[in-house]
Amino acid sequence: MNYKFLFPFFALAVSAFADVGVFNNTGSLATARSYHTATLLPNGEVLVAGGYDGNSYPASTELYDPASGTWTGTGSLNPARAGHTATLLPNGKVLVAGGYNGSYLASAELYDPASGTWAATGSLASARAGHTATLLPNGKVLVAGGFNNSGYPASAELYDPASGTWTGTGSLNPARAGHTATLLPNGKVLVAGGQGEAGQGSNSYLASAELYDPALGTWTATGSLASARYFPTATLLPNGKVLVAGGYNDTSGYLSSAELYDPTSGTWTVTGNMNSARERHTATLLPNGRVLVAAGFTANNTASASVSTELYDPASGTWTGTGSLNTARSAHTATLLPSSKVLVAAGVDNNSNVLASAELYTPTPTHVALLNISTRAHVGTGSDVLIAGFIVGGNGSASSRVVVRAIGPSLSTFGITGTLQDPTLEIHDGTGALIASNNDWKTSQQAAITATGLAPTNDKESAILITLGAGQYTAVVKGNGGTQGVAVVEAYILD
Repeated sequence: MNYKFLFPFFALAVSAFADVGVFNNTGSLATARSYHTATLLPNGEVLVAGGYDGNSYPASTELYDPASGTWTGTGSLNPARAGHTATLLPNGKVLVAGGYNGSYLASAELYDPASGTWAATGSLASARAGHTATLLPNGKVLVAGGFNNSGYPASAELYDPASGTWTGTGSLNPARAGHTATLLPNGKVLVAGGQGEAGQGSNSYLASAELYDPALGTWTATGSLASARYFPTATLLPNGKVLVAGGYNDTSGYLSSAELYDPTSGTWTVTGNMNSARERHTATLLPNGRVLVAAGFTANNTASASVSTELYDPASGTWTGTGSLNTARSAHTATLLPSSKVLVAAGVDNNSNVLASAELYTPTPTHVALLNISTRAHVGTGSDVLIAGFIVGGNGSASSRVVVRAIGPSLSTFGITGTLQDPTLEIHDGTGALIASNNDWKTSQQAAITATGLAPTNDKESAILITLGAGQYTAVVKGNGGTQGVAVVEAYILD
């Protein structure tokens, strides 16, 4: 292999910076609401639908435009509903199902962003609210559990967008509402916690969990949570584990505890406690792999709403406080935007007032230091490649997040001729084993790389965001399809 500009290995030092994200007010909704839904649309706008305004159930829906920070009305639900679910389908439409508006609903409808209108689709077999809806890899939507006038339906149903109809698919055991549902990397769905019929748990609060297998259409029990919890949050972490945090039960009241589910072993382990107990909060996975938990009902007898927020770090299993909301709220929504900001909308405040206000969370800009590995060379064919070596952990840290880039086409803006038009990138560990590769940076990790501020300016360039343990690594740049030309390889330390 011909090494181009091979240079000594450099140790990568990491600077420590606190996460002190900031919440700023943005445009207010036209209608105050709580227990609504918020869905990020493919065009980057956010659709908020339905909810409860303290007196009635608004049928109105609104669109948030991140570019202007304003809301505009769009078509109305028919019927109005709160406590429903909203699921973005692969075709770009939004499926809203079930809910409550004085009566429990079995109806469902579809929002078409192209026309801004709602149209009825097939109805559920069982009316329900407080259920979950999960988009499956096959494009169908799994609705499970909930409550209605008859109690807690154990049934689960599948929506087929192609036919617009629902079919039954096994039953939960036990029946539950206020639970979580998480699509796992293996395609199964993890349902955990909630509340069921009296006698199923301590005063009906549940610690049990179960798995839905789409291939078989069946449910099987898996390991139980250490604590029963009603309306906790569940977040799939980049490492494939599921973080369940907070909630409520009759033994401990509002919970600050959190647990991790490992799909490989089917077991739960306790992780660090939140700084504040909370229920009906939100949890948002950020591009940097941390989880932002915001507001919710807090641990006191009046169930007042909170302004506090905190970040969970999967690497350390600990929580740290971050910026506070301007307005205390619970029963709100939180939506990660393409800009990596988080839109927090509406909800209920400390005085039980329903809110129309909205806020944007801006994460602390990640500290970025250009590493002492940045070189330019001509990349040929075969073994005539560009390679750069670097060491992680020069400051004694166990691991670091690193962005490695292979730049070619955009070099022409600096007057460089004969650039490599389609560079590919590989990262190898100290043994020479391939641990990551990329061809065209937007094909994977687009949102996460954009959030670092280090996205290449040309779609044909390559980039990898990766957490690396202490050790030696090499980055290799080649020309896709036998292309040749001048390229640059760069590495940046993030934290």
